[in-house]
Amino acid sequence: MRIVNVELPERGYPIHIGAGTRRELAALVHDLGGAPRVAVIADQRVADLHLDRAVEALETRPTVLRFPAGEASKSLHRAERLYAELANAGIARRDLIVTLGGGVAGDLGGFVAATWMRGVRFLQMPTTLLAAIDASIGGKTGVNHPAGKNLIGAFHQPIAVLVDIDFLETLPQRDHVAGLAESVKHAVIRDPALLEWHEQHTEGIVAREPEVLEELIARSCAIKADVVARDEREDDLRMILNHGHTIGHALEHLLSYELRHGECVALGMLVENELARMRGMLADGPGERIAAIIERLGLPTRLPRALAADEVAETCGLDKKVRGGAVNFVLLRGLGAPERIADISDEEIAEALRVVQPR
Repeated sequence: MRIVNVELPERGYPIHIGAGTRRELAALVHDLGGAPRVAVIADQRVADLHLDRAVEALETRPTVLRFPAGEASKSLHRAERLYAELANAGIARRDLIVTLGGGVAGDLGGFVAATWMRGVRFLQMPTTLLAAIDASIGGKTGVNHPAGKNLIGAFHQPIAVLVDIDFLETLPQRDHVAGLAESVKHAVIRDPALLEWHEQHTEGIVAREPEVLEELIARSCAIKADVVARDEREDDLRMILNHGHTIGHALEHLLSYELRHGECVALGMLVENELARMRGMLADGPGERIAAIIERLGLPTRLPRALAADEVAETCGLDKKVRGGAVNFVLLRGLGAPERIADISDEEIAEALRVVQPR
């Protein structure tokens, strides 16, 4: 087992990574001050697969709040229904909410924890690779709005994250591969050596070899933890974690969530690297390496259907990363050298988008 710490000024927290970390839940809750009641928020599918194992260490059966699987559940309507269930269960400020599942469970459950009684402690137990290496770390919680993804939210840090690799065994291969987009992103913005590691261990990563998977998660979590510790509220540095996301979120929204989040991030990185190449920021070599590893890992390199460039540009303008009326992109000047750019034109987006349009 490995432990990565998120060091924050007021209160840091540990990320426990390894097989069987679920068994540490009760002891961890006790060490962190205990909780009179525990409520678990999980989607129906994850609850059926993992709930019994996830809570086996607890002495008392927790209250379980289930919601339908899928991005559509990240809504104020679903949050309101969960509030009603928390009220019926008598969950109060000294209690604990455990989010069990992927990014939707973490975002929705974390948002509910952040807003119920002005903030209830919560603990993340991710069951997808994407959540393990990205969504469960950093305290970003939120729900979607018809205008865009994650537009309603709050910063609310968990008290701990338990990444049990056993839970990842039931993850469909497509979802496993989709999660790898975030590990590639972490590598290209912060740790070129990790990109080389991806290139050297591609087969083991795709095959989910346990030792390879544990190292992948630990190294990626360490990058995310370091960035979050330096800029918890996304005032400056943390913006680099949005590489691939300005375009990626627009694609996700316009495709009505037909593609996984990680798949859209991969496509977003390709488009944003093309923008950097067009501006003379990114040389062909690094861009080609990134495109090659995205393809080798099995991530998509083309959209499933053509999208109108003007719609993509317009949707980027609705993104929560807009500041002062300008859309912020995180482009690379090289491996490990991200830069925030706020003057990308619609014409540039249209030109760069061609690299992922269907042939």
